[in-house]
Amino acid sequence: MSDTEQALKTNATESARLDKTLAIAFVDISRARFQKLIADGRVRVDGKVVDDGGAKLKPGQLIEVTIPEAAPAEPQGEAIELDIVFEDKHLIVINKPAGLVVHPGAGNENGTLVNALIAHCGASLSGIGGVKRPGIVHRLDKDTSGLLVVAKNDKAHAGLSEQFASHGRDGRMEREYLAFVWGKPERRQGTIATGLDRSASNRQKMAVSNSAMAREAITHYETIEEFGKPTIVSLVRCNLETGRTHQIRVHMAHIGHPLLGDGTYGAGFSTSKVKLAEAARNSLNYLRGQALHAAVLGFDHPVTGKHLRFEAKLPKPLSQLLHDLKLQSAGT
Repeated sequence: MSDTEQALKTNATESARLDKTLAIAFVDISRARFQKLIADGRVRVDGKVVDDGGAKLKPGQLIEVTIPEAAPAEPQGEAIELDIVFEDKHLIVINKPAGLVVHPGAGNENGTLVNALIAHCGASLSGIGGVKRPGIVHRLDKDTSGLLVVAKNDKAHAGLSEQFASHGRDGRMEREYLAFVWGKPERRQGTIATGLDRSASNRQKMAVSNSAMAREAITHYETIEEFGKPTIVSLVRCNLETGRTHQIRVHMAHIGHPLLGDGTYGAGFSTSKVKLAEAARNSLNYLRGQALHAAVLGFDHPVTGKHLRFEAKLPKPLSQLLHDLKLQSAGT
């Protein structure tokens, strides 16, 4: 690998910080990354190494920075077809199919979205923390379909992570899901606010909890359509104010209306299938897992500042389920 030498003559105002000046000059590299490069002795001001990111600059000083070439990605890229909704040099938005794991892990060492992105993005990955890899800022469960944004560089990764950390409470981030749930929620719309933590009985599951380790989880929901007379299934719109693991699945089960196809949190409702007409039952059996789709994703572009909003229609298995539920409700 070869290092890249970059130099600029600052026209910064008196007392401008070194790390901030570099982050402004090189928009693809985050301030945090520059702070590490500075601490590693890779930045010189007027020929002298400066290892303090907070060092104050004067107008006209020459700044030289040595940027190591990003290390090869681990894992390796794989040619996996992607449904790309939007892409520029900073980020990429994917419509993920159900069944695709986002990140390699135990039991899923390859064939993941990360493998696919490494192959697809190639040289456009300038490196997250010095490694040529996509920056995952949020995830969707393996069997959840829909929209997911991934960063290509440090700057985008830091900006997106900050927006996700604010949970959309400042209006920049929007995450809307469509969920097919058993039964009819007592209130047509409402908010579920609980703590979530790992289940004490099964560490692979999440559970509503009041423990000191529990993390705040808030889901706003609205029933938008009901199927069956009386209601057997409801189509619910869920907006996330937080983004915890399995949040919608746990919250809807918590109020007594687990998602169709969710064997983890809705196993007790498996016999409810007999209430469905044959066509709807067959459509449900065809699903890979829970009937959940990330339909809307909105955020401010972390580099340009432009607000972006994307919508993804229900994938074919869920649209077929919706069609068959409508037929059942119509009595045909």
